[in-house]
Amino acid sequence: MTKRTKEILDRLDQVYTTEYKCYLNHENAWQLLIATMLSAQCTDARVNIVTKDLFQKYKSPQDFAEADL
Repeated sequence: MTKRTKEILDRLDQVYTTEYKCYLNHENAWQLLIATMLSAQCTDARVNIVTKDLFQKYKSPQDFAEADL
């Protein structure tokens, strides 16, 4: 990371802080990815309702890849 990049990131952290709250329920990175894609289509609350059952049925990216369309 260059010095300039670090300065920019530090300034952004000062303005926006490093604390955040993700409203999408997830247990790992791939679940967050899927939930994020779904959230572009509806509310986070609706995504959390849908993904509760979805992530129970499809427990891995491989499960999604092999799912019947």
